[in-house]
This record gives sequence, C-alpha cells and structure tokens, in this order.
Amino acid sequence: MTFQDTACAPTFPEVWKEIDPIIARLPLVAHNSPFDEGCLKVAFQAYNMEYPDYTFHCTCRASRRTFGKSLPNHQLQTVALKCGYDLSHHHHALCDAEACAQIALLIIPDPPKPKKAKKADKDTHVGDLFASLIPQQVKKNK
Repeated sequence: MTFQDTACAPTFPEVWKEIDPIIARLPLVAHNSPFDEGCLKVAFQAYNMEYPDYTFHCTCRASRRTFGKSLPNHQLQTVALKCGYDLSHHHHALCDAEACAQIALLIIPDPPKPKKAKKADKDTHVGDLFASLIPQQVKKNK
C-alpha cells in the first residue's frame, strides 16, 4: 500500500462509522491477533475514539495448539495451506482475510451453547434448576 493508494480515501472515523454496526458484538479474528489489535487500538487513540474492547481470536495461536510441531512454521500461508486454502497472494488484504477466515472456521472451536433451563414443576429441586444453567466441562479427545 502506498500514499497514493490512500491519499483520497476517507478517514478512519468515517470508515469505522460504516464498519462498527456490522461487527459490533462480534469477535474479531486475526493471524497474530496481538499485532492487529494493537494497530486497531492505536488508530482509535490517534483519532481520540473510545476503543470498544473487541474479543479477538488468534489463528496463529490456534494453529500452534492444533498442529504443534507438525508444521515447519505457523506463518499465515503455511497454516492456510494446511487448512486447504491456497494463499497465492499473501499480504493482499482480502486474500489474507479470507485465509484467516478459512483457518478460523476449521480450527477455532465454536463457543459452547448455553443450556436451556429446565422448567420447574412440583417435583423439581432448586439445585436441579441451577445445575442446568452451569456449563459442564467438555473433555477433549487427544
């Protein structure tokens, strides 16, 4: 990206005004998310905007947990290929985002769904009602 690419582009606050309603309350995903989140925070700070504390998921960390030493490295293009995405145009923003999404869909687990509370009847004990609201630990197969 060069200065010419962005010289006539709208400012960050103008763009964010369009993006925010789309992603508000959604988790964000990035490969090496501490870097991306840091850049986002700096942009908010530069424009005196309040940062909304997004939840970030990191496909690089997820790759290390999922694939361990079975990969030569955990660079975006390496992990993308392992997940079936050919990242021929690495460092092209849309291609990198699509690769990251493909990786996330395959190796970042869905958050646990809340259990429905049991309906009380005359034979239901209060402890049973609370037990249905407390998430149970899930054992992972190794």
